[in-house]
Parts: sequence; C-alpha cells; structure tokens
Amino acid sequence: MMDESAKVSRRITGVQSPVIPIVAQWTAQTPGTISLGQGVVHYGPPESVFTTLADPAIQGYHTDRYGPVVGDQALLNAIEHKLLVDNGISLAAGDEKGDSGSEVVVTAGANMGFLNAILAIADVDDEIILLTPYYFNHHMAIEIAGCRVVEVPTDRDSQPVVADIAAAITDRTRAVVTISPNNPTGALYREEVLRQINSLCQQRGIFHLSDEAYEYFIYDEARHFSPGSIAGAAEHTISLFSLSKTYAMAGFRIGYQVLPKRLSVAVKKVQDTNLICPPRVCQQAALAAMQVGPEHCQQYVPELQQVRDRAIDRLQTLGERCQISRPEGAFYLFLHLDSSQDDVTLTEQLIRQHQVAVLPGSAFGASASCSLRLSFGALNGQTVIDGIDRLADGLRTLL
Repeated sequence: MMDESAKVSRRITGVQSPVIPIVAQWTAQTPGTISLGQGVVHYGPPESVFTTLADPAIQGYHTDRYGPVVGDQALLNAIEHKLLVDNGISLAAGDEKGDSGSEVVVTAGANMGFLNAILAIADVDDEIILLTPYYFNHHMAIEIAGCRVVEVPTDRDSQPVVADIAAAITDRTRAVVTISPNNPTGALYREEVLRQINSLCQQRGIFHLSDEAYEYFIYDEARHFSPGSIAGAAEHTISLFSLSKTYAMAGFRIGYQVLPKRLSVAVKKVQDTNLICPPRVCQQAALAAMQVGPEHCQQYVPELQQVRDRAIDRLQTLGERCQISRPEGAFYLFLHLDSSQDDVTLTEQLIRQHQVAVLPGSAFGASASCSLRLSFGALNGQTVIDGIDRLADGLRTLL
C-alpha cells in the first residue's frame, strides 16, 4: 500500500490552505449570518455583457474554437487604449524611453497573471518579497512555484517602508510585490513610495510586480498611480489588472497583465501549457464591459465611501480595543484588536455566536497580533452596517 504521505506533493502540502472556504463552511452552518468576508462587489455587470452573450452574432467570433494564447485582438486593443488613458502606460513607448516596451497578456483572472509571472521570472528557492499584511493567494502562488516568500512589514499606516524592502533584498530575490489599492488593508500607496520601490527594483536588477485590481475604488479625492507609467519602468515592471471588481465579473475570470516584452516567450509557454487561450466567450463579455467603461464602477464609489465612514464610526465605539485606519481605496477594513486571542478561533466564534463572518488577519500574514479583515463592498449598505453592529457587539463580548 502506498504511504499516505506520498499521495500528495510535499510542495503543495506546505502551502497554506485558503481561508475563505473554511469561513464559508462555518457561515453555511449558521443560518442568518451576514458575511463580510469575501472581497466581491454588491452590484452586477453592465447590462451590455448579457446582451452580448445573448446575441446570436457572437457565434461569428468562433468562441467554440481555440484563440490566440495572449487574447483576442479586439480585447487587446481595448486594453491598450485603457492603459494609455487611465494608467499612463504606453505599450509603444519602449524605444523612446530607452527600453524594449511592454506587451499585454489576457489571463483567466489577475491571480493567473500573478502565477504566470512568478513561473516566468523565478526558479525554485528564489525569493519574492511580499509586504505584510499580504494577499494570501500571492503567498500560495509563490510557494506552489517552489519559491520562498520574504515578508516585509508595512508601517502603522499600512504604507511600505522602502528602507526595509531594500534591506530584505538578497542575491536570490527576483521581485517585490505591491498591491495598491491594497487587499487586505485598503491602503493606497503614495506615488512617491511606489516610485522609490520601482527605482529600487531597477537598481537591484529585480522585477516590480504591481497588483492594481482595485484601481478604480478610490476615496477622499485621492489618486491611483501605476508604476508601469514611470519612464524606463517597462523593462522591470509587471502590472496586474482585473475585471472582477470594477465590472463585477468575478465569475467570468478575466484579467490581464502588462509585462516586459523580454518575458513574452516565457509567459506564453506558461499560459499555453495551463490555459491554451483565455476563454473566448468571456473575452467577448469583457470587451462589452470595457466599452461601457469604469464609470460602471465609479457610480458606486460615493456610496461605498459613505458605508466605509459609517462602519468606522460604529467600530470606533470599541475604543482602544480596536485600532483601525481609514482606507483610501479598495473596500476593506483591517482591524487590529487589543487581544491575545487566536484570530481564527475568534472568527469562528463571531460566526457561530453573533452571526457575522469576517476573515482572520493571520490568513494575510498578520501574525504579530489578533486582527480581522472585513469587506464593506459585498452587500448593500444597510446590510453591511447591520453586520458591523453585530461585529461590534460580538467583539465587546468576546474580547
């Protein structure tokens, strides 16, 4: 009989388990629970998405056949225009900036783009720097690739500390990852800090992976900045984008990455092996959404900002038991709690005893103290506030 330990790869066994399915199971076992856990939006895709999919003319796009490994040209053209107008990233600007330029690859979600990038740039035992708290799927992808995660804490305002990043770079480092606006903290990284990180990566001969999935969820008149727009950045910058949040298309699994042309062959090898081509029906849906534009998302941002403010007001009644920053982006609140409790146990207690679901901060690498992440984007505003009230009551009881 085969030894039990030989049935699953040691590499995969060592990867942390995703926390969302665990929390979802507890939630399903507790009817009436308000879930502030998963990072999705409460609104739906543009109506044109469904109109496009229902149109018999879609058959003319050969959606039943394999397509180009990097994506269909019509969608690539729309993405190129969006990158130039909204992000200041010009794919054709390589020569005039002194580098070889960039290329777009459409992926089955931004997570796939991240894994594509790691497999293309890193070898087994190479190091990737993540800023903590990190996005757990990034951590998982790095370990699946056989690489090592190097964690660098952010400061009290959840902003990167460039000197600490520089000190963490070794001869095995292949990339620094930034997420702005941030998941899980909602922090919007300052332009000058992102410029410094990008310059540091250039100086040290490593890549800057910039995850910008929440680029349109910006509050308080702040501005999003794309490191890929920096002159000379194309050679060492990989930018990741998603339609899941902006256009409420998480189930369609469409994202895209902008990468140096010198990585094109490597990434195409990965994508051809894993996906062959992005789903062509989903690409048509994505094109329809992008033709509507980011206004589809931006119309909801003022409402989300109001919900954020109301949620913070409720949680501040906990006083010193709950430290919380006012996020300028995404739709998350990250709570640092004055408690020595295990945050996974606390999460289960909040669900089973107070019918409100959040995620434990330890899943995001925040292991120094008890912490929680909650999403205020997944439900209508009043339901979110009802959930926040349950959370505040639960924390008063349990802490």
